[in-house]
Amino acid sequence: MQPAFRRVALIGKQTAEIAQSLRTLRELLRQRGCEVMVERETAASVGDGGGKVASYEEIGRGADLAIVVGGDGTMLAAARNLVRHRVPLAGVNQGRLGFMTDIALGEMNDSVGAILEGRHSVEERALLEAEILRDGRSLLRTVALNEAVLTKGSQARLIEFELRINGEYVYTLRADGVIVATPTGSTAYALSAQGPILQPTVAAFALVPLNPHVLSARPVSVSDRSEIEIGLVRALDARAHFDGFALTDMHEGDRLALKRSADSIRFVHPPGYSYFTMLREKLRWSKAMGSRPED
Repeated sequence: MQPAFRRVALIGKQTAEIAQSLRTLRELLRQRGCEVMVERETAASVGDGGGKVASYEEIGRGADLAIVVGGDGTMLAAARNLVRHRVPLAGVNQGRLGFMTDIALGEMNDSVGAILEGRHSVEERALLEAEILRDGRSLLRTVALNEAVLTKGSQARLIEFELRINGEYVYTLRADGVIVATPTGSTAYALSAQGPILQPTVAAFALVPLNPHVLSARPVSVSDRSEIEIGLVRALDARAHFDGFALTDMHEGDRLALKRSADSIRFVHPPGYSYFTMLREKLRWSKAMGSRPED
């Protein structure tokens, strides 16, 4: 039987444990009749043994599926590199929480086998399109799968910013910064800042202030069709970053413009995947009060 995905790329962090998992996957894919591509930096840790060594550009042009082994950071890097090519992604969790890498390591062979047999679901995830403007000029354009963050820099001083939604003034706030999170990113940095968890099918973005200097400032969810503009009013040192990768310094008067990207990420899930089951397990919901961690 022909596999559901004929050409499969492997991507992972360069550690001995992950390299072993990637070698196991490479052999499984060959046995299932797949052509295997190994991302160039990943190949350095996997070693010889077959499979075409490929750049992200080559993977984007030629792969039907990319399997990412590691944690959410590895998945984020792969997603950012492949988003324009619309290559679907599946993730094997060999990191910590792993909200995006939902295949457990112990179930890797069975789950990947099921995906190759066509027993899987595909989920679209929204991205943010971000642009930083200074005096009418564009300084940076990028995308974010998790979040865009405007925050203070190395100096421990609050920044002051103005928020507008679809051109309408919302508020001016003094704070350490603000997070604008996608539903995917609502379980990342925004969760640590007491932001709401957004189910991936909810068409919204979460705006989460970071340590605001007023007790009434609260996270707000807005339609993902909104155009969000954050203007930097006052700051000695401020910067913006996107998924923890792209980073740029911002000056007073700069504006961060955000909207939903025309591109999206496609995640491939094995049979039985449930978003709320994943949350329950990762966040330890419904655990008995006073139960020991091993219970």
